[in-house]
Amino acid sequence: MKAACAGCGHAKYQVHELKTWPWHFRDVQSGRKAFELRKDDRGFEVGDLLWLREFDPETQEYTGQEVYRSVTLMLQQFPGLAEGYVIMALVPA
Repeated sequence: MKAACAGCGHAKYQVHELKTWPWHFRDVQSGRKAFELRKDDRGFEVGDLLWLREFDPETQEYTGQEVYRSVTLMLQQFPGLAEGYVIMALVPA
């Protein structure tokens, strides 16, 4: 989903809704984890917004907990990083 500028209507950033397992979610929520490693199957870009929703893999349900983070830096095609994956630096949105 793209969010648009209210004044001009141009796309500013994309919002990516992502399932996040509880142990990773808690670390992002607390600020201990300020990055996200993901398969780049969504065309992530600097400036995008990640809507991280806590998902319990045992119950296969969302817990209702969620946080938003902005992507400030991306590592792609980096030595040691599998092809097609990206590491994104995050800050609270």
